[in-house]
Amino acid sequence: MNIINRNKLTIVGVVIGAIGGYLYYYYVGCASGTCPITSKPLNSTLYGAVMGSLFINIFKKE
Repeated sequence: MNIINRNKLTIVGVVIGAIGGYLYYYYVGCASGTCPITSKPLNSTLYGAVMGSLFINIFKKE
């Protein structure tokens, strides 16, 4: 439980990024299917989750 409390901000970033990545796939996507990130919803969601966690961790104070 302590690890969850210490990383709340990162978890929020992952969730928001994953939602954003999926929405990007859904609304923008890749029509030809040759785009490595946006051609599949799993790739886009995972990429968004990683980017969300990295972005949120910029603001995290140790």
